[in-house]
Amino acid sequence: MKQCFGYVRVSTVKQGEGVSLEAQRDAIETFARRENIEITEWFEEKETAAKSGRPVFNAMVRQLRQGRAAGMIIHRIDRSSRNLKDWATISDLSDAGIDVHFATESLDFRSRGGRLTADIQAVIAADYIRNLSIESRKGINGRLKQGIYPFPAPLGYVNNGGGKPKTLDPIRVPLVKELFRLYLSGDYSIRTLHQQMVKRGLTSRGGRPVSKRMVENMLRNPFYCGLMRNGRTGELFPGIHETLITTKQFQRIADIKAGRYAKKQVRHEHLLRRLFTCAACRSVLTPERQKGHVYYRCHSIGCPTRTVREELLDAAIRYGLHRVQLSEADRTTMDRKYETWRAQHGFREELNSVDLRIDGAQARLDRLTDLFIDGQIDQPTHDWKKEQLLYELATLREDRREIENRTASDVDRRKFLELMKTLAELYETANPPEKRALVENCFSNRSWDGKCVELKPSELIEEARDGLCVPYGGAIRATLRTLIIELDNPPPRP
Repeated sequence: MKQCFGYVRVSTVKQGEGVSLEAQRDAIETFARRENIEITEWFEEKETAAKSGRPVFNAMVRQLRQGRAAGMIIHRIDRSSRNLKDWATISDLSDAGIDVHFATESLDFRSRGGRLTADIQAVIAADYIRNLSIESRKGINGRLKQGIYPFPAPLGYVNNGGGKPKTLDPIRVPLVKELFRLYLSGDYSIRTLHQQMVKRGLTSRGGRPVSKRMVENMLRNPFYCGLMRNGRTGELFPGIHETLITTKQFQRIADIKAGRYAKKQVRHEHLLRRLFTCAACRSVLTPERQKGHVYYRCHSIGCPTRTVREELLDAAIRYGLHRVQLSEADRTTMDRKYETWRAQHGFREELNSVDLRIDGAQARLDRLTDLFIDGQIDQPTHDWKKEQLLYELATLREDRREIENRTASDVDRRKFLELMKTLAELYETANPPEKRALVENCFSNRSWDGKCVELKPSELIEEARDGLCVPYGGAIRATLRTLIIELDNPPPRP
């Protein structure tokens, strides 16, 4: 009795869970009994035959060439291969005297007519896969142009079936947002960010801790800012799914990864580090801890500026915040003027300006396509410029949504005015990083001349006090352009 191998295959693991493999086995066993063949070993594979390199198939071929069986039995030709390279391998086996049988097709593989028929069917199978690939690509591009991502959802999103946009994963979204926030701070490398996210419990869909490679892929995936990339062609498409970061944030992440943005690491977390400069030479004051106190001093050679204790600078900041914050009367006046202005103007000018810029960017994108069709630019130039224009359009549309949100709701305006009334109190209750952020946002110039602290209110504060909520109205009252606070007699605690 002749001994042969049996080979069965399905394209995916999911298919293998059904009856396809068993049906192939039954047909092969029936053929073997009829032809008086003994099947000595089964080779089972769950992988597409469209591409060469199937491990189980290659292992079977090696054993056949070593003479461990007289031949092989396959269910049908398209189960053996759907690419011409593997079909050539099967033909070489036949030329070497190894029997090739197909259980459901009456082909004499040793005869010229049988080989010709088999070759024709193999070419048809390869062409079927080629055409299927073309149609699949058309379908993928069609979905992408509709703004729908036809690939598995990135971490932080869930799949909702074909033809539907991805939606946020309520379990992982907070951690994914935290991942981006931490990296944007500039305080984390990829390695330390990965370690931090594992500690916080971010897992893959399989329930395992995220890998370092997965973290890297997330940071460079534009899907999170609303753009979808076709992995095969590299082309970008705007998506209709909800975003987790803005386009500006995504571009900043790219800058951090490329080394164009680097946040310097500090050895000591002093409260006012790098916030104050020397009024004489404009150098940044350096903090030093001496005998239980932190002193800020200028290290420029020959500079006469004296040192100042952190407690005194901190008291000056508290006093300055108390001076620039709004009173209840200011708030009432702003509300009244804002309502009058909104009834007359709204945000039409801002919206019109952004709309014109969007139209201009879209027109450049259309002209780019025409230039490519006319052959005036090559494919790489077209793809690179298209990507830049898509990022620009995404940023402009985000700007437009921000303006519309300001127009549509008064909640943020009221919150801002409430914060402007309680700046000093906020500083009192904030933690050190929040205090630093408050000082940076409220004072644009912070200097020490050896006797006085100079605090210049930031543009944001000046606009608020001049009537930020009343763009076309007059100032509410004279503003404090610069606060000069003498520290020989520290300011009283507000």
